[in-house]
Amino acid sequence: MPLLTLLVIFVGMPILEIYVIIQVGQQIGAAPTVLLLIVESLIGGWLVKREGRRAWDALRAAVTTGHVPARELSDAALVLVGGTLLLTPGFVTDIFGFFFVLPVTRPVARRMLAAVVARRAAARIGRDGYAPRRGGVHRIYRSDDDRS
Repeated sequence: MPLLTLLVIFVGMPILEIYVIIQVGQQIGAAPTVLLLIVESLIGGWLVKREGRRAWDALRAAVTTGHVPARELSDAALVLVGGTLLLTPGFVTDIFGFFFVLPVTRPVARRMLAAVVARRAAARIGRDGYAPRRGGVHRIYRSDDDRS
């Protein structure tokens, strides 16, 4: 990861979280703010447990039936990342955590994740269909290849 991204994640996010907590505390008071953070964490923990179990069961069912579990793996990854964000104290990370974990918004997050992965994969593959040389050449299959 670039240095700037790491700097934003590990320095900028805590500063933003503290700022938002202070602003909420000034509006509704300190005790209700702490109570709201605790309630969000409890709801988030329950939701992650429920959705994590669903994602795991779907992943197991996909593997058992023999089809490629692409959707199931992305759901499991989103629930894992969302659960981590929900366990982090703060309102901003909770918003993203709920976005990744809730079954209503997870398909949107899944499409966004697929777009990011596709964009990064396209950037890595050259015009000739070869991946960058790193210890060897790897040909990426294309439908216009001559295969018998």
